Amino acid sequence: MKDLQDVSAISIQPLVRQHPLRRLLRGVWHALERARTRRLLAQLDQRDLADLGLSHADRLNELEKPFWR
Repeated sequence: MKDLQDVSAISIQPLVRQHPLRRLLRGVWHALERARTRRLLAQLDQRDLADLGLSHADRLNELEKPFWR
């Protein structure tokens, strides 16, 4: 029982709010990254998709999504 940690002493840290501009830039960065990876996904052939465990329908479903999702 010596290894047990006293959790009553641990305080929950308040969430630190990020600067709105930083949040916006992070969102734009993620959207661009999703667009880039979807362009790469569009270039894969059937064998590459099979290696990833994806079907042609999975690829089409992902490619139909807008870049912000």
